[in-house]
Amino acid sequence: MTKLLTIAIPTYNRADLLDKQLEWLSQAIKGFESDCEILVSDNCSTDHTPIIVKKWQNILSHITFRYNRNPENVGVMKNIFYCLSTATTKYVWAIGDDDPIQIRAIAHIIDKIKQYTDLSLLFLNFSGRNKITGEAVHPPTIIGNRWFDADQEEGEREGKATFGHCFAKSVGAVIFLTATIYRADLVKVALEKWPDAVNNWIALAYLAGYCAANGRVVVTKDIYLECIVGVSYWQKEPKSALLMQYKHIPEVILKLEESGYSQEFCRKMMLHNFKEVNLKVFLGALRRWPVSAIKTVVPFLALVTISAFELIPIPTREFKLAEARDNSSSQEVRQYEQ
Repeated sequence: MTKLLTIAIPTYNRADLLDKQLEWLSQAIKGFESDCEILVSDNCSTDHTPIIVKKWQNILSHITFRYNRNPENVGVMKNIFYCLSTATTKYVWAIGDDDPIQIRAIAHIIDKIKQYTDLSLLFLNFSGRNKITGEAVHPPTIIGNRWFDADQEEGEREGKATFGHCFAKSVGAVIFLTATIYRADLVKVALEKWPDAVNNWIALAYLAGYCAANGRVVVTKDIYLECIVGVSYWQKEPKSALLMQYKHIPEVILKLEESGYSQEFCRKMMLHNFKEVNLKVFLGALRRWPVSAIKTVVPFLALVTISAFELIPIPTREFKLAEARDNSSSQEVRQYEQ
């Protein structure tokens, strides 16, 4: 029998958390052993992670349980992409080693996989909690503690429209690894099409968008897990906020357009991102890394300008060009047309 789902856990130096997550998995997977395989990808941990893996391989010996140990720390994104690209099943679900997940999650995933043979992407709804304060966290565009605003759960045939709605509402939701189940063959093609995705912290949005553009998308109404906010790997990087807002999100938007999303949608998302960027982030980066900050922001502003111009209705655009020709020097006209 062909297995349906790879449950992968990328991990590094968090043996105790991995132990708890595998304990959860040992309970949640009951009844679905023949449908699933387990993969742990260890990013060359220096703690007792190998011992924990061996322990659970013995306990779960009746389930296909693969263990990869990188010869060196290859970085978070590359380790995640290893999990996604080496899945041997039809679908792949990479989960964080510290994300609280409900026991019923696997049963629901398998049910949806079997219900929709053309399923390309499944989003599990989730709640958010600040690790430091313990307070509930959710995007400002969504009311309540569910990060996806699905009113009812159903399989959407128009995957791009569904993903586009989710992406516009919350980039954070569509890049939450543990909430996303991808069709494995599609995510592998997406990674082949954009090898440099490993250098983009928002690349998971591109992977989800690519899958959504090639099949059915399901977003659950019910919450199946919790996102602990404030502990993301990229937040430890000094330039993370600058890069994500001014470089990584725009890169993903351009890749979505290459994947079949409309020019209008992508231009609107570029302008939406422009409205969302924090000027203080740029000013702070400008003080600390002036050359790097300018090199990052100038291409972004160029993309925003192009997006704004292309969203002007064609008759209005032609009128403005004609008006410019009448009232401006030839040099100014050329700059406007460019």
